[in-house]
Amino acid sequence: MSLVADFPGYFQVFSDGSVKRYERETAPASIDSSSNGYKSKDVIINSTKPISARIFLPDVPGSSGRLPVLVYFHGGGFCLGSTTWLGYHTFLGDFAVASQSIVLSVDYRHAPENRLPIAYDDCYSSLEWLSCQVSSEPWLERADLSRVFLSGDSAGGNIVHNVALRTIQEQSCDQVKIEGLLLIHPFFGSEERIEKERASGEAENLALTDWMWKLSLPEGSNRDHYWCNYEMAELSRAEWCRFPPAVVYVAGLDFLKERGVMYAAFLEKNGVEVKLVEAEGETHVYHMLHPESEATRLLQKQMSEFIHNF
Repeated sequence: MSLVADFPGYFQVFSDGSVKRYERETAPASIDSSSNGYKSKDVIINSTKPISARIFLPDVPGSSGRLPVLVYFHGGGFCLGSTTWLGYHTFLGDFAVASQSIVLSVDYRHAPENRLPIAYDDCYSSLEWLSCQVSSEPWLERADLSRVFLSGDSAGGNIVHNVALRTIQEQSCDQVKIEGLLLIHPFFGSEERIEKERASGEAENLALTDWMWKLSLPEGSNRDHYWCNYEMAELSRAEWCRFPPAVVYVAGLDFLKERGVMYAAFLEKNGVEVKLVEAEGETHVYHMLHPESEATRLLQKQMSEFIHNF
């Protein structure tokens, strides 16, 4: 058995298909309100697959109003990551407070053991679960399903796009009204290299993203599969008219910045209401790596403003 791919500190893939993942710092859920103004608990979306999620509920004493819902998909190149990671837990708990919203953060199955579209299917199923559980899950009793937003970073941003496409094309999950999309440093690609990917000094980043796609896409597919290259997806004009408003967040020092800028321009070309927001001087998924930084607080504020404009 030989080593096929090595992502130091994260995971290794071996020739027999087995995967070794390294432990990351995690945070337990707490059903008691924290000093930060929120509580959290883990729920099962589907026990047979398995798919789970973590709900973050802000403290809103003495109020009975409905709260918007943010459904969040973590990053990790489809191959790793978890809502239990400390960075995601802190970021999303604080965001629930800052935005006064309920957050449902989804743990989907990983590639290469579960290649795409498994992650998309798992995340889509969280919307079905949400629509079914809102009447029986006490933590969702104040959830306003007419104000649901999809968000995610890196591969999670890609999932946001592809789950939104599915809801549009199937016209499904009627009880859940997706009001907007918030994509953070989205992970897209293509067979054609763009300027940033051809630049000297980017060989390591390029090799990393190529490997993530190779491990995630269906066997025999390349980076022009429409799950990776959004331009390859076929939508009618009527379907584009149903595409939710979107905001795309990019980071100035991120290898994926140019892809995010191109994605925002693509949406605009197709008539989608879209806004592009750049965090100058920041790196890829800085909000997860530094969840209490000033830049992260600004991102949370910007996301809150987008949500409450609806």
